[in-house]
Amino acid sequence: MIVVAIIGLLVAIALPNFRKSREVAQYNVCFENLKQIEAAKQLFGMESAKKNGDLVSETDLIGPALFIRKMPECPGGGTYAISPIGDYATCTVAGHSL
Repeated sequence: MIVVAIIGLLVAIALPNFRKSREVAQYNVCFENLKQIEAAKQLFGMESAKKNGDLVSETDLIGPALFIRKMPECPGGGTYAISPIGDYATCTVAGHSL
């Protein structure tokens, strides 16, 4: 019975740490995805002679022969919005940002 109580106590201590590490991992992947979108947007802007404030669409950046082959997905279930050149791309999940 004592062994079961000790195991239960260890699980109770470890469970919040697992949740926190999962949230941190999701944030890190989302941050890298946003950086990838920003890099593609900047490359597109330089190649197309775009200025700050010019709109960029998903079809300009994402495709088999373009800057990103497939649209990245947020591991937290959010969606990405490609902002105009000069503004950062955003994610709909709170806290996931550049």
